[in-house]
Amino acid sequence: MPSPLSTGRLARWCARHPWLVVGVWAALIVGAAFASTGLGDALTAQDMDFTNNPESSQGARLIESNRTGPEPEIETVVVRSESVTFDEPEFRATVQRVTDDLRALDGVVAAVTNPYQAAVLEPEASARMVSADKRTALISVTLTSEVTGSAALSDRFLEAVRAERAPGFEILTVGAASISRELSQTAESDLRKAEIFGLPIALLVLVGVFGAFVAAGVPLVLAFVAIFVAVGLTALVGRLFHLSFFVVNMITMIGLAVGIDYALFIVERYREERRRGAGKEEAIGLAGGTASKAVLFSGMTVVLALLGLFIVPMTTFRSLGAGAVLVVAVAVLAMLTLVPALLSLLGDSVDWPRCRLAAAAVPGEEAGTQAAAPTRQELAHAEARRASRGFWGLVTRVVMARPVISVALAGAVLVAAAVPYLELQPGTGGPETLPASDVKVAYQILSREFSAGVLSPVQIAVDVAGLRGDAPAGTDLAAEVERLAAAMATDPAFVPAPAIEWNETQDLAVITVPLRLAASSPEAQDAVWRLRDTIVPQVFAGGAEHVYVTGTPATNADSVRLIRNYTPLVFTFVLGLSFILLLVAFRSLVVPLKAILMNLLSLGATYGILVLVFQKGIGLRLFGFQKVSTIESWIPIFLFCILFGLSMDYHVFLLSRIREHFARTRRNRESVVVGLQATGRIITGAAAIMVVVFSAFASGKLVMIQQMGFGLAVAILLDATLVRSVLVPASMALLGNVNWYLPSWLRWLPELHLENSRRSADESCEDV
Repeated sequence: MPSPLSTGRLARWCARHPWLVVGVWAALIVGAAFASTGLGDALTAQDMDFTNNPESSQGARLIESNRTGPEPEIETVVVRSESVTFDEPEFRATVQRVTDDLRALDGVVAAVTNPYQAAVLEPEASARMVSADKRTALISVTLTSEVTGSAALSDRFLEAVRAERAPGFEILTVGAASISRELSQTAESDLRKAEIFGLPIALLVLVGVFGAFVAAGVPLVLAFVAIFVAVGLTALVGRLFHLSFFVVNMITMIGLAVGIDYALFIVERYREERRRGAGKEEAIGLAGGTASKAVLFSGMTVVLALLGLFIVPMTTFRSLGAGAVLVVAVAVLAMLTLVPALLSLLGDSVDWPRCRLAAAAVPGEEAGTQAAAPTRQELAHAEARRASRGFWGLVTRVVMARPVISVALAGAVLVAAAVPYLELQPGTGGPETLPASDVKVAYQILSREFSAGVLSPVQIAVDVAGLRGDAPAGTDLAAEVERLAAAMATDPAFVPAPAIEWNETQDLAVITVPLRLAASSPEAQDAVWRLRDTIVPQVFAGGAEHVYVTGTPATNADSVRLIRNYTPLVFTFVLGLSFILLLVAFRSLVVPLKAILMNLLSLGATYGILVLVFQKGIGLRLFGFQKVSTIESWIPIFLFCILFGLSMDYHVFLLSRIREHFARTRRNRESVVVGLQATGRIITGAAAIMVVVFSAFASGKLVMIQQMGFGLAVAILLDATLVRSVLVPASMALLGNVNWYLPSWLRWLPELHLENSRRSADESCEDV
């Protein structure tokens, strides 16, 4: 008896009530449209936040609470001339005009300081605002608290700076507001570019796989439905939590990949059953009882793998993870319900403009014969004979003829590609990774003429009130703060003469010191840890717990270490769940172990290739990428969760077809040939679509999206070629029936039958 919740029963019901199902999804789309109108207010380009309260967060809150509000955003306006110097009247007049214009922005600008004004009060500060060649001056602009989180006010300031014009002068701005705006606009541009270039190519691949335009269009429609509804749900989540503006890119990328792939598998299985002679409703039920069940299981695997992202106590992971989980869940629900409904409405029109192929002949089905119906064994052997003559049958026979050599060669290639991973340098990309823009030019001038760390200084919050309780009576804590500032000045990573600011009650001292290097560099992380581990303890022996190193460099250092510390936990969680799911699905101890090993090999190779391309610069011209000193710290663990889920799709679809044949024949080698032949074309097409989608995102301008898209594309390519086409069949040939070994003490495990035999699926449909 089939389960009352079987996917075959659900598909048959949806096929009988197609307009009701379509109506429900239309209502969901309308609801998503209303919900998504508020998505823009929920998205933010602000720095990552933590949920485990590291030192950088504690220090930032301490400073904020003593300032009775959040720290105001600072923009640095760069005024540069190649023909006029700072001492000349023309330069002074230009700087003063820009200062007056910015001060006039009521509600946007709180304060403006230029070097001419600073010279009156603090000559040393004025000198730090003028370059050595006196051709560049900096204007410090403090924005109002209302600007934070307001795109309209931020744009008003940026437009005012862009409107400043003076012959012979460059007038540019760089800071948190301008960088955030540049990031969000570039992300939107990259998303449009990915859709414009990726979708037509994906459609061509689908046409090549199906040989029919309507069949090729169904997966795209389903992917768009999943994306649209997921965006609406994400907007609802965004009413409760701030989300990264990258979440829309994430939803679109993952939604296109899994949505198209899942629909592809189901539609092709439906067409396969129709070619075998099944009626329309029967074919929908058969596809629902086989391919849809595999889709459900694969989707569960992807979602469970993505849950690993929520283990890391960082809002970036949880934000992107939420978007990815929602779109995968919606895609699976659409595959189980909307695809059968659309197939019911389309019928054989799904093959337009190509006519449906004649049903494949099987023993006893020739026209005019009255032979008895073939047995399951006869059907299986006939299928094996056809499979052995195909392209994938040839590939499988070649690989399985020399399984040891095949495993050794494929494994060696993957291991060799993984070796550069040992040199992976995690970090956080700063303004230096921005695409060509006025903001990047301003940053480059600032970095070249002043210091790369001016924009994001290190801050040390000294809780003097806490120190008073631990320090010996009579200790001059103000002198201790001065001594800490002096000790920092001796470190070559920091700019000399740190600024010390005290609150009104003298309970908190904040030391602000820029770095001589980029805040996102590995060297900046090292400087932060020197402060925490060496300099601060030496100055405040026994009271270092009251001194907090914060600021953007400290946040970056905390994020890199936190991700490194949580990576083993995430790996254990995802690998453990994947092992259990595959163990239950295939009732084999060997299958999940091999799957995990192969996925780790392809993942390691992907990491190594990322290092070769982005850190080493190999192939940059070919791919059009930017060389950087670090790989985004969140990329490796993010790729692991995404890819472990996605790669399991192919493994499930391939092994379920192999298992289906093996259950009927108990012939291992024959089953591998049949399974690869049955899924080779579809898996290759699905992989090609994923590679196209991910490559379209990798072609964008943001380095972090380039790294993510490129890593996903490389991993899927490796997975669909070396792993699925070589390692899987070769290893199965080596192990023989051991592949399906299940200890007696695990015989109690339930039987899922992801790909039921045709007869079992028939019985399931007939029982509806």
